[in-house]
Order: sequence, then structure tokens, then C-alpha cells
Amino acid sequence: MAGILAKKLEMTRVVKGDAFIPVTLLEVPQLKVVGMKNLKSDWYEALIVWVLASEEGGKLGKGKTTLNKSDFTSIREFPLNEGDSEKYKVGDDLTLDSLEGIESVKIIAFSKWKGFTGAMKKHNFHGWPGGHGSKFHRALGSIGNRKPTKVHKGKKMHGHHGNTKVNLRSVPVELINKELWVIGVRGPVPGGRNTMVDIIF
Repeated sequence: MAGILAKKLEMTRVVKGDAFIPVTLLEVPQLKVVGMKNLKSDWYEALIVWVLASEEGGKLGKGKTTLNKSDFTSIREFPLNEGDSEKYKVGDDLTLDSLEGIESVKIIAFSKWKGFTGAMKKHNFHGWPGGHGSKFHRALGSIGNRKPTKVHKGKKMHGHHGNTKVNLRSVPVELINKELWVIGVRGPVPGGRNTMVDIIF
């Protein structure tokens, strides 16, 4: 098990046979392995990956011997199966070659942040009558009873909406373009444009 980071671009469709397949395009930035977790010191194996801020900033230019934190924008840690740590070394660049032979991946992303919303928008409630003197068009309604004199746990109410971690398992990979560093996965992906997405395979 390993993973890469990608930036969500947009949705489109590809033609396969006689069918249109909806896909989400994900752009893979320049990734570099900056650390490793091992069983002896950390009790588990993992890969620490950083995203380079720009092509110029991530390269070792004249008079530059090391990379600083200012050269990176994001950092992720991807777990590895026992024995897979030998395939990677600190300083390696991760490319789309690691996705060769992979038919499906796991995607982890944060959904769109919609702020503080009411119960109708958050939970798709039907609402109360719109006319005939009703004063409770978008009201929540009863939230409990006399005993116990408290709101039950898990009650669907207004509040924080969105910006939650979503895991998508077994998402088919439909497109890999190594020239543009873009991959296409079937169906929608949580989050808006330019959202960073974890792709685990």
C-alpha cells in the first residue's frame, strides 16, 4: 500500500466502447519522498511525501544543496505494507509510473464547506406548509419529549455542514496521461476545484 497526492481539476467524460463514462480529472504535482517510518523506531512502516511548491523551487539550483520547508506546500504520510519500504528511498520523486497495473484506488478528500446551515438544507427535510398562515416554513420541529428532559444524541439538527473527511473505496481508474500528469477516476470526488486529494493504492 502506498499513495500519492493530487489536485482536483474538474469533471468530464470519456468514451469507452458505446458508453460515456463520467470521470474526475486529478492533476498530480511534483512529489518527493522526504522521510520513511520503520518498524524499529516507529512500530510501523510509512512513506512521508511532500508537494513541491514550484518546479523552480524544488530543484537544486546553483549554490543550493538542500531543500527547505518553504519549497513545499503540503505533506502527507502514506502507510506501507511490510516489505514495501525497500522500494522507496528518501529523495526519490514519485511519478505516475507507480500507478501502472492499478485498476482501482482509494480516495480520501474533504467535502465542500457550506458553513452553518439549517436542518432542511443539511438533512434534506421536507419542511412545513408554505401557506395557510403557517409560521414554521423551514423550522426544525420537535427535538424531544418531556422525559428525558434533554435532546437525544444524534438528533438531526442545524449546524456545521460539510468539510468532513470522505473515504471512497475501489474507485476505478479510467485515464492516465503521463505527459500532462493527469489521471481520471470514475465518478465524482469530494471537494471543490483545487482541493488536494489523497490517492491510496
